[in-house]
Amino acid sequence: MDTTQVMDLVRDAVGVAIKLSAPMLLLSMLVGVVVAIFQAVTQIHEQSIGFALKLIVVIAVLLLAGGWMLDTLKDYTIQIFDLVAS
Repeated sequence: MDTTQVMDLVRDAVGVAIKLSAPMLLLSMLVGVVVAIFQAVTQIHEQSIGFALKLIVVIAVLLLAGGWMLDTLKDYTIQIFDLVAS
């Protein structure tokens, strides 16, 4: 294995990590902004509301996109094992 193959593997690993984490992070960030605006308008400053809603959103994303995430990670792992075997 030369340095270009290692760099390609690292680049692909970062891409897969971003691809897998982006839906959860973006949706939880969006929920956080909406809850912050709602709390600012209503002057309700309860921290558990934002936490509970973010937790629900992350669990929903995992339930809905978990199969896709697992397939993406499986394909990347198979690619690494095929590269090691050759």
